[in-house]
Amino acid sequence: MIAEIITIGDELLIGQVIDTNSAWIGENLNRIGIKVHQITSISDDREHILKTLKEAETRADIILITGGLGPTKDDITKTTLCEYFDTTLVFNQDAYKNIETIFLQRGYTVTELNRRQAEVPANCTPITNLNGTAPGMWFERNSKIFVSMPGVPFEMKKMMTDQILPKLSEKLSLGFIIHKTILTQGVGESFLAKTIEDWEDALPKNIKLAYLPQPGMVRLRLTAVGQDRSELEQIIEDQVQKLKEIIADFIFGFDDETMESVIGKLLKEHKNTVSTAESCTGGYIAHLITSVPGSSEYFMGSVVAYSNKIKQDELGVKSESLVSHGAVSETVVREMAEGIRKKFKTGFSIATSGIAGPDGGTDEKPVGTTWIAVATPEKTISQKFLFGEHRGRNIRKAALAGLNMLRTELL
Repeated sequence: MIAEIITIGDELLIGQVIDTNSAWIGENLNRIGIKVHQITSISDDREHILKTLKEAETRADIILITGGLGPTKDDITKTTLCEYFDTTLVFNQDAYKNIETIFLQRGYTVTELNRRQAEVPANCTPITNLNGTAPGMWFERNSKIFVSMPGVPFEMKKMMTDQILPKLSEKLSLGFIIHKTILTQGVGESFLAKTIEDWEDALPKNIKLAYLPQPGMVRLRLTAVGQDRSELEQIIEDQVQKLKEIIADFIFGFDDETMESVIGKLLKEHKNTVSTAESCTGGYIAHLITSVPGSSEYFMGSVVAYSNKIKQDELGVKSESLVSHGAVSETVVREMAEGIRKKFKTGFSIATSGIAGPDGGTDEKPVGTTWIAVATPEKTISQKFLFGEHRGRNIRKAALAGLNMLRTELL
């Protein structure tokens, strides 16, 4: 089954409100075997809504609509749906009782404006809104299903979870769509694609591969479609195992895992601790580590040593190292890693020093030049990276690279 999502509201088009509804709806439709082929955001305009509905009906089996169901004059979705389905509004007693209950709980009196929200198109099946006053509407025509829901995420999600998704599952003969995401770090998208080219070409016909790059990492999403869930899961697992044999060194996790959560698990397993000494990353590595609940068990602290004075005073970096090699150098970053590990008495440490940009680069050390070191109880390792010219991306890439170096040592 093919679905299309239509979000209505001028606030979406001018960037005042971010459309999080579509991502959530798409994810949950996939879980019951429905593919989303298009997402469209449109204005609160009658002609625009009618035109979009007509187009969606030609290419989708299920059309899900959010927004424009409030009590004010700018909310025109309901009246426009009446026009599209050649019907009129009628008062629905159950919808009104729901409004009364909600207003009573909040200590308010139902106004005439709110009472009108109990009016729904005569040929729809109303959907109770347990978290709000605007009922949803279910239409069926020409073997197509249309569902209109409020745009408020809190209301829409409750309606979808409790009523719409179960009804779609019961009504339609659906297969399964299984996703598996492999998380990689330390390899670029084009190099990765070349490395796994033969594996990708040999994938079964019912499995699709997508490359999802972002600063510092590349996600590989496998999607399998079919009627037997267990069989699909086994096919996916078989392919993941084959992939591991090719790029095991680059894979750090799967699905919703993050580099920082993987690091946390490893440190807990080893009953060990970590600290960070950060220059170019400005505390971002510490931020990532502490974003994981329970990180106080293994993260001891950080020194953001942005100036050379702090590098010397707090981390024990030698003045001659700074003079001879510069702050962005292998010698200095190794001394930073060793200094913070000793200062905070941790098992492991990460240190970064680089030129994040956009200024400060030279011919010898261009913007993006970054040295990262990891100190362990036995040794200190260091590596030079050339990340590029975008400051924000450089910081993100450096943080993930440093964490990945730690992960490798922990393994």
